[in-house]
Amino acid sequence: MAEASLAGKRALITGVAGGIGSAVAQAFADAGARLVLTDIDPAVTTVADRLGAASSVADLADRSAVARLVESAPRLLDGELTTVVHVGAALATGTLAAVDDDEWDRLVAVNLTGTMALIRAATGVLADGGSLTVVSSNSAATPRVGLGAYGATKAAVTSLVRSAGLELAPRGIRCNVITPGSTDTPMLRGMWPDSAPAQDSAAAVIAGTPEDFRLGIPLGRLAQPEDIAASAVFLASDAARHITLHDLRVDGGATLDQ
Repeated sequence: MAEASLAGKRALITGVAGGIGSAVAQAFADAGARLVLTDIDPAVTTVADRLGAASSVADLADRSAVARLVESAPRLLDGELTTVVHVGAALATGTLAAVDDDEWDRLVAVNLTGTMALIRAATGVLADGGSLTVVSSNSAATPRVGLGAYGATKAAVTSLVRSAGLELAPRGIRCNVITPGSTDTPMLRGMWPDSAPAQDSAAAVIAGTPEDFRLGIPLGRLAQPEDIAASAVFLASDAARHITLHDLRVDGGATLDQ
């Protein structure tokens, strides 16, 4: 079987200013891919400069901006776009009653509409035989208290990607989902109580909280961003040439019931 090399691949990666996105960008650069990196956070330019990549600041909620970004990728890459990895997302926590209208609208606009806009644009630009990988969340499949609104948008995203995989299969374009669980990123740590030591909060996530219907993590560790990035490299590589419509769980067994 071919090794997970990305030599010759030309990739667009979203959400690069975040913990998982920056790790994906680093892993793709290390594997030999040419890159266009994007995020709503201008810090994406710092990541791009470090990796010798092109960059663009864009809001995924702006469908026109997403379309322009994808259409410009071949020019920025000096060649046909072969790979898209979509990491960018918005998060809102709280019970369904507590999530306000603005938070809900932002979740839908970024997570769902942004993914739809990206898939539509990529359909016209992505090379035959290419790949599209979208980072979802295990809250899409396993409901948890406080993540209902976020999980609903991620469940819809997962469905969109798998449908795209059916539509694009005749062109040899593979569409897959990576489903992380709790990953040690600033986003996760931002959900922890300020009053508790970080190691205690991490231990609580690993152990699970039955009152919130969280099963814990059988492997006994939080994922690191590099774990998700390694999965993205594999799915974009020729080593995964016969894998499509797949939902790859990278959560240490936290969704053992699925």
